Amino acid sequence: MSVSMALLALVAAQTFSIPLQKPPPTVERPIAPVETAGPAFDAACEGSDDWDKPAPPVGVYGNTYYVGTCGISAILITSPQGHILIDSGTEAGAELVAENIRALGFRLTDVKFLLHSHEHHDHVGGMARLQQLTGAQIVASPAAAAVLKTGAAGQGDPQAGTLKAFPAANVGRIIRDGEIVRLGDNVMTAVATPGHTPGALSWRWGSCKGGVCRQVVYADSLSPVSSETYRFSDRPAYVQSYRASIEKVRRLACDILLTPHPSASKMPERFALRAPIENPEACRDYAASLTARLDERLAKEAAAR
Repeated sequence: MSVSMALLALVAAQTFSIPLQKPPPTVERPIAPVETAGPAFDAACEGSDDWDKPAPPVGVYGNTYYVGTCGISAILITSPQGHILIDSGTEAGAELVAENIRALGFRLTDVKFLLHSHEHHDHVGGMARLQQLTGAQIVASPAAAAVLKTGAAGQGDPQAGTLKAFPAANVGRIIRDGEIVRLGDNVMTAVATPGHTPGALSWRWGSCKGGVCRQVVYADSLSPVSSETYRFSDRPAYVQSYRASIEKVRRLACDILLTPHPSASKMPERFALRAPIENPEACRDYAASLTARLDERLAKEAAAR
């Protein structure tokens, strides 16, 4: 064998390892970040509290998104295993909520649970429609379940007789104070907060962004609104449970406060970046304002005697 052929055989017998360039790390891009989507919300709504005025979705923090309208909240909490939606808006507003979920790039059929704040048509009137669109299970408090199953407010509601009826929906699970809804890594804790309605619920959960986790609270309205003939002071047991609900909200660990009516917790101002999204005192401040409103209402009733 010639020298040249021997060298070729030797080269062929060698195993060469060519180093591959390491791909750059994948940077997850946030969906509808509040820094840009929040001001867009402010521009679209222009201070309006209209229940059915369209608003763009806003990424509040981590996997928590606002998908409601200008005047009525709906909150989406996402995970690879499926999503959870709190509140539907009105019957007409449900279509806007559905469109916002799609706009974020999520499939409606991946929404697995529908939760509620309080059982009035402006917040749960679209539950039947969203249940139809998503196939999700509705989870409700005992008092709210009775209303959702009929579409009519119960007699224990301070606004009974003054509220619009809405399409009835199928409730798949009853939930009580302190119980949880779990989906993937999301753990939603129900907080029974009767007052504005007998079946009202608040919710708390954790959302994480870049390894930094925050406690989010969706606190019910808890406003002392009623029909003209209803007197809270004639129902001391109800007032006692009402005050207990406010105290529960005050004690919640709460980095980010959301409410069924965005204006109640200055969400539009925070989306517009005129106030911080996070405020560890928010639940305490909200509870203080609710106490003041309830005390004012009771004082007016006493003065009218």
